[in-house]
Amino acid sequence: MKGKIDYSESLRVLRRDKSIRALIDQYGRPELSRYFGGIGIFPALLRSIVYQQLSGYAAAAIHRRVLLLFPSGKPTPKQVLKIRSTQLHTAGLSIQKITYVRDLAKKCIDGTIREKDFPHMSSEEIIEHLVCVKGVGVWTAHMVLIFLLHRLDILPVGDLAIRKGFQKIYRLKKPPHATDMERIARPWRAHASVASWYLWRAMDEARKPIRR
Repeated sequence: MKGKIDYSESLRVLRRDKSIRALIDQYGRPELSRYFGGIGIFPALLRSIVYQQLSGYAAAAIHRRVLLLFPSGKPTPKQVLKIRSTQLHTAGLSIQKITYVRDLAKKCIDGTIREKDFPHMSSEEIIEHLVCVKGVGVWTAHMVLIFLLHRLDILPVGDLAIRKGFQKIYRLKKPPHATDMERIARPWRAHASVASWYLWRAMDEARKPIRR
């Protein structure tokens, strides 16, 4: 999606919640396009698979090495299927992740993943579509919906940082369950993606080391 997204209506609604209003005042306007940088579904899911269960620094290094294996650093599904597994493994991908990226490539080629249809599909349909790929779960599908497809109403209730964000800003005794988050989010549910961005920022801040 080209151009900047207008979050004015989302911010207007979210400001009605005093807890989220404080986050808006602290962190300013949201930026939901930086995670995938405007790339397509295949490179976005490839990136997600590479990043699984790794620290950001290590994942970024492996992802960079994988991209360098291909012309212009932009692998296509056909190129991923043609390249030798040993090359991917040397770049840092585990055997399991090599299986995942090859399955992703096959499903993009055979029409299982129909990116062109996504604008006309509901978020639920897209999630069902994406989790057909090995190694892609609901969390990854939610990230694609928020940061690549810019769906505004996604609430990733399975994300631990989001649960802890709810706990922090609403001063709950423990991280809430999905039903509790849905109840709390009801007044701003149509703008949950933007609210989630602020919850992530709040938890990023909480994880910063204290300077002594």
